[in-house]
Amino acid sequence: MTATAASLLPLLATLVPSRPNIPIAPRVSQFISMQSVAAPEPTLIPGLSASDFQHPEDKRASQLLKTFFAPVELALRGAFSALVEDALFMDNIASGVLVGPRQLPELHQALLRSCKLLSIETAPDLYIRQSPYPNAYTVAVQGRRPFVVVTTSLLDLLSPTEVQAVIAHELGHLKCEHSLAIAMANLVLSPLASVSPVADAALQSRLLRWQRAAELSCDRAALLAVGDVRAVQAVTMKLCGGSKAYGKSMDVEAFVEQAAQYDEVADGSRLGRLVRQSQQREATHPLPIYRVRELQRYSDSGEYATLRARGRPLGEGTGGGAAPVAPQPVVA
Repeated sequence: MTATAASLLPLLATLVPSRPNIPIAPRVSQFISMQSVAAPEPTLIPGLSASDFQHPEDKRASQLLKTFFAPVELALRGAFSALVEDALFMDNIASGVLVGPRQLPELHQALLRSCKLLSIETAPDLYIRQSPYPNAYTVAVQGRRPFVVVTTSLLDLLSPTEVQAVIAHELGHLKCEHSLAIAMANLVLSPLASVSPVADAALQSRLLRWQRAAELSCDRAALLAVGDVRAVQAVTMKLCGGSKAYGKSMDVEAFVEQAAQYDEVADGSRLGRLVRQSQQREATHPLPIYRVRELQRYSDSGEYATLRARGRPLGEGTGGGAAPVAPQPVVA
């Protein structure tokens, strides 16, 4: 191991997803479906890029890093490939169930469909891991062995369409390479902590805002993959308070309306504003009620309508199109 590689180890550790004992701020998009309301079909958008659906704050920060810190990106990619990627593969393949054409083929098809709709050429591995907590995660770096993990509790809680929304959300992180970008930002900002703690605190606050915006970007990716805003919002609602017994009778619109009730109290007093700030100050994910409202606004926007207008129904004029290929075995 070179000295440069060794110095990157603490930073690379931030790329590795943690598996918390309690489901706080899960890596997944926290997104139930409304009762049998016809939803628009997703459309296949040729040449879809990450910047087509990224939240504005996420897009600005990502482009800034890629423009000015390309050498840092190259070093991180090399270190990730050399020091982290195979270890993560061994952990997943040893302790998880690898989804494929013969193993849970319906989930495999949901993965391939989402990859196609998001213009991801190489499908990541999809693993199921046992956990009492509903969760999903990825290391958002497009390396040799990309992967997505979903837990058994998540599969038990959600409908098939909602599971696809979660998979597509994680694919959104991969397409945007958020883990790599956040690691780059931490590496660039780390020297500032000892020089100017005040400036460092301000920049760390902006970094958290970026992470929250990245989650909104991936909720948009989920919407592009399933086409149904209610299904994507439903995941957030179920992860907040859903159950197998009552999931089908829950009302997504009522949950979205909770954001207005929250704002009424938060905007009504200085204490309310302080509580809202404290709830969001160190959060890596947006408040769930804000998250579903933000996705509703995007779904109703001209930006989303224009993006959908570029597409066509899945399979139209392409003979079904070529499916994404699974990662090939790496020969040492």
